[in-house]
Amino acid sequence: MIVKFLADRLPRFAEITLDSRVLAFTALLALFAGVLAGLLPALRFTKTDVNEALKQGQSRGSSDSGGSNIRSLLVVCEVALSLVLLIGAGLMVRTLWQLSNVQPGFDPNSVLTMAISVPANKFAIPAAQIAFFERVLQRVRATHGVESAGVIDDLPMGGGGSHQPVAIEGQPVVPMADQPEVDVRLITPGYLHTMRVALLRGRDLTESDVAGRTPTVLISESMAKRFWPNQDPIGKHLTLTFYPNAVREIVGIVGDVKLDSLDETRPVATVYWPLDQIYAPPSEPWRSFGMSLAVRTSTDPLGTVSAVTSAVREVDPETPVTEVMSMNELISNSLSPQRSNMFLLAAFAGLALVLTALGIYSVLSYAVRRRVREIGIRMALGASPSDVLRMVVADGMKPILLGVCIGFAAALALGRVVSSLIFGVRATDPLTFSMVALLLVAVGLLATVMPAYRATLVEPIRTLREE
Repeated sequence: MIVKFLADRLPRFAEITLDSRVLAFTALLALFAGVLAGLLPALRFTKTDVNEALKQGQSRGSSDSGGSNIRSLLVVCEVALSLVLLIGAGLMVRTLWQLSNVQPGFDPNSVLTMAISVPANKFAIPAAQIAFFERVLQRVRATHGVESAGVIDDLPMGGGGSHQPVAIEGQPVVPMADQPEVDVRLITPGYLHTMRVALLRGRDLTESDVAGRTPTVLISESMAKRFWPNQDPIGKHLTLTFYPNAVREIVGIVGDVKLDSLDETRPVATVYWPLDQIYAPPSEPWRSFGMSLAVRTSTDPLGTVSAVTSAVREVDPETPVTEVMSMNELISNSLSPQRSNMFLLAAFAGLALVLTALGIYSVLSYAVRRRVREIGIRMALGASPSDVLRMVVADGMKPILLGVCIGFAAALALGRVVSSLIFGVRATDPLTFSMVALLLVAVGLLATVMPAYRATLVEPIRTLREE
């Protein structure tokens, strides 16, 4: 839960700026790492027996098991860390791919959206606000290129919405704190048609669903299954607890919609009720509020922005129109947390992969230089270049394969944390694990080829003469 909360709070890339304190801390950390990396070998050489080193010719051929083990350990750590980061990046890539194929429950193509902000003191009574939005819809629907239009209080994927307790007719009366909560959306006739939300049973809201008539609502399919299993909810009644003076009749059932995000794993029980039947609760004064406009166009929705906003301003030039974007852009913006996670992990994983390749190459090149005398002797005794190549590659691949195994174990251990950030793919996805492992082994193998090839160029006679 905490990890999910933190992931949602990650800033978008447009909000990230260079911070002097972070830069200074990073510089000090890099300086400390550099000093530490140079200090450890220096301390090790202070313990070297100079007479013994000169006697054995250590610089040319003696063993260096302690240093070799440390270098191998560094390679193992680099490979393990790279594997974990690459698996995380791979899972986030697959998450974005899965989310891009999720059906949101409506057709976002060719839909223009915008927020119509209304000051709280703009309208004194509900009827005045209802009349305002009716005039806006009339103007917009008459605009060239507009097929249909509707209004809702909070668009899907917009990050808003109302959650209200509800009382179901025929079920035991319980205190409000114990009542089930559902998502509630306030809409106008034509909104569901504009968004192409499927009408499964019953009828849609119409212009006849106005104040003074029977209060009506539409419910989502998941709500019908939750509260009326094996029954037909059409004609049944419910009461929105915040508006207790109206018992509302269910006139239709519509398809489920992804309201908050595409990664919703369970359908959200939703109630849609008509704007024309809104009223002020007796205990509260009326406060007008803004709504969102959804417009389906016959052409590029962004090409009709000017005409649609002009139609709104013809009704009231002082009404602000904000957050103008296509529905596809709104959905894309809702994926910003996942996209940020992916780019962040991919950047670190790519950097770790490059450092791993350089580290393997450097360690193996150093090891080959220290083993020139050994390699020369082997070749003088009959070892072929292919034998030397296999020997060097095998020695270089051992820490790489060990690092892959340790990285697998670490990635599996972190699966519970990663699972809160991904969608549509398991944290232990075998395809991602195998592809990342193959990539890392291939990079490691490539990094060992050059030092191994140079080892095959050793001239045995010259090497022995120099020794």
